[in-house]
Amino acid sequence: MNKIKQRLTTSPWAWVPTLYFAEGVPYVAVMTISLILYKRLGLSNTDITLYTSWLYLPWVIKPLWSPFVDMLRTKRWWIVTMQLLIGAALGGVAFTIPASWWLQGSLFFFWMMAFASATHDIAADGFYMMGLDEHEQAYFVGIRSTFYRIATIFSSGLLVGLAGALQVITRSIRYSWSLVFYLMAGLFIAFWLYHNWVLPKPDEDNEKHTKTVSAIWSEFRQTVVTFFQKPQVWAGICFMLFYRMPEGLLAKISALFLVDAPHNGGLGLSDGEYGLVQGTVGVIGLTIGGILGGICASRDGLKRWLWPMVIAITLPDVVYVVLSYLLPSDLFVISTCVFIEQFGYGFGFSAYMLYLIYYSQGEHKTSHYALCTAFMALSMMIPGLFAGALQEAVGYPLFFIIVMLACSMTYVVTAFLKIDPEFGKKKESESK
Repeated sequence: MNKIKQRLTTSPWAWVPTLYFAEGVPYVAVMTISLILYKRLGLSNTDITLYTSWLYLPWVIKPLWSPFVDMLRTKRWWIVTMQLLIGAALGGVAFTIPASWWLQGSLFFFWMMAFASATHDIAADGFYMMGLDEHEQAYFVGIRSTFYRIATIFSSGLLVGLAGALQVITRSIRYSWSLVFYLMAGLFIAFWLYHNWVLPKPDEDNEKHTKTVSAIWSEFRQTVVTFFQKPQVWAGICFMLFYRMPEGLLAKISALFLVDAPHNGGLGLSDGEYGLVQGTVGVIGLTIGGILGGICASRDGLKRWLWPMVIAITLPDVVYVVLSYLLPSDLFVISTCVFIEQFGYGFGFSAYMLYLIYYSQGEHKTSHYALCTAFMALSMMIPGLFAGALQEAVGYPLFFIIVMLACSMTYVVTAFLKIDPEFGKKKESESK
């Protein structure tokens, strides 16, 4: 047994794929599965988007407590502890769904899951750099992203589809969704046991941290000050907040539109059909678009592809205008439209992520990037808070037209950016 463990802990293949699969599942549960769950339980779009958008908050304020994750315990301890907490939160959601107080109870456990997931992200990314050398980090960067995407397909595709299949068997929406969340809880207990056994114990992770709380806060204040002293700070912040504003409006409503009943103006997809269309075909389109965006930017630089990526992240949103007026029932047509929109989003989102890296360059780049990701989460949280109320006030067709009009903001904030033409290009020395 000890020999088997030794072989596993010396191979990143034993823990990198499962670690990032475990990172993806709770995020999708909080941000996507919760939407479908609450829609099936009869909540209005206004309430769904308001409640679930607040779940972005842990990712918005993540930079505030990430230094304490570094100081208080090892990254390994945080990873396995948060996985156990996520499992408990998933079990809590499963337990409360059939109860009369299902809304208050499930929201409480989704909040617990969101904070645990955000903390798990901090620890996992830090542990990745400690547990692997530079060559291994470069080699496994694509593998970790792949397994994160697999987790997305598993959660929003297979699990949502499973909930639909169980509804046919149990004849109960609440019972079928409760079983799915119990399944996820069991999965995370398995992750907790497995990672507690297999994760390596890097010497760097076990070093004692001597920084005091006051020293950490002093560093954090310095990080914030230098962040706001960067060139083009306000243009950069506006870009971070408004580049994805149309997506912030669209993301939650598009999912609700797909499953809403036809008499409410939706497409009326079953859970199984939603799992196929959005959770599988859509995620594949998003992944392919993201990969292609990265390839293009690495070849010619971010500046060269910035405007094509702006077009890609905005114009494909028009498919929802078409779908809301025509209300097709053909699953192939719906899947094609979702694929086009998600492919464009994946391609255009590459520009956003690369700009966060570009803005974070220089001293304190890791901390500055964390602050950038906080603005990224805020850019999705704020529009989502009122998206449901707006949709219910004007209906799906007009709402999607408003989303298209909001795309003008993406073009405006992009026009003010100044980017080094060489940023993102592969250097000649790197290609040898």
